[in-house]
Amino acid sequence: MTPGSGDEAILDISGLRVTFTGGPRPVRAVDGVDLKLWRGEVVALLGESGSGKSVTLRSILRLHPEKKTRIEGGIRVQDVDVLRLKGRALADFRGKRVSMIFQEPMLAMDPVYTVGRQITESIIKHENVSPDEARRRALTLFEQVRIPSPARRLDAYPHEMSGGMRQRAMIALALACNPQVLLADEPTTALDATVQVQILLLLRELQHQLGLSMIFVTHDISVGVEVADRIAVMYAGRIVEIGSVRDVIRSPRHPYTIGLMSTRPHGGRLLGNRLPAIPGSPPDLANLPPGCAFAPRCPHAGEVCGVSAPAPVEVSAGHWVRCVRTDLTAKA
Repeated sequence: MTPGSGDEAILDISGLRVTFTGGPRPVRAVDGVDLKLWRGEVVALLGESGSGKSVTLRSILRLHPEKKTRIEGGIRVQDVDVLRLKGRALADFRGKRVSMIFQEPMLAMDPVYTVGRQITESIIKHENVSPDEARRRALTLFEQVRIPSPARRLDAYPHEMSGGMRQRAMIALALACNPQVLLADEPTTALDATVQVQILLLLRELQHQLGLSMIFVTHDISVGVEVADRIAVMYAGRIVEIGSVRDVIRSPRHPYTIGLMSTRPHGGRLLGNRLPAIPGSPPDLANLPPGCAFAPRCPHAGEVCGVSAPAPVEVSAGHWVRCVRTDLTAKA
C-alpha cells in the first residue's frame, strides 16, 4: 500500500503482525501492516487511541517485551533485518539507525541524571568519542533545537525544565547520533497549543535541514496535515487508507477516514453547534468481528462487510483504500 519509486525504501515494513500474549487472551494489536518510507519523507500515522499506531512504531525499535510479544512479518531498515537483531547489534541499532521522540519526555528521561549527561552518554556509546567532544556536540544540539541558555541547561535535571523545553531536549537526544529514521510518537500531545505549534515547526525545519525520514504518530488530523507528505489512517491494527496529504484530506475514501474528517472543527461550522461523532467504539482487539473491523460502526456496511476483510484497492495513483465501497468520497 505504498506508491512505487525508483529508489530503495529506507524503511520497509511488510505483513507486520504484533500479538501480545501476556493476558488471558492473545491481543493482535497490529494485523498485517505494509508500509514503505522513502528517504526524506514524512508519513503521519493517524487514528483513534488503540488503533495500533504506537505499537507499530515501538515494533520498529523492538521495544515490546519479548517474552509477552509475538512479532511476525518483516521490518527492514535498508540492509538491516530488524527482527533478526539481538544483543549488542540491537542496542547499536537503537539511536544510531533509528531513534524515537516519545510522547512524554519526563517519563522517557532518567530523573536522577542531568539531561546533558544522558545525551553525552548516548553519543559516547554510539560514536566512540571523548566526553569533552560529546559535550560539545550536545551543546550544538541544544542550540540547534533552540533551547535558551543551552550551556546552563545541559546541567539541568528533567524536572527543572518546562514541558516544551523537555520536549526540545528529547528531540536533541533523538538526533544525537545522526539517525536515518526518526519516529515521533505523538510528541506534542502533552503540550499546550502555543508550544505544540513551536515544536511542530521545529521538527519540520530539522527534518528538511537534515534530510530525515520520519514517521509521525498522531490522532490530530491538523497535525498530520502540518508535518506529513503522506497520511496512513489506521484502524484496529490495519492501515485502512494511505495516500498523499492532498488525496486523503481532499478526497477521503474509507468511511472511517470520512468520519474522522467530519469530526474536525473548521470555519464553516457555526459556533455552538455540536460536532458529529463516529458512532460506537473501537473493537476489542482480543475479539475482533469477522470481516471488516469497522463494519459495526460503518453507515455504509453491507452483508459482504461482515464476511471477509477487504483487500487494498488503488483508487488513484498512490492512494490505497481497504473498503468494498471505493465509490465513497467526501469533500473535506
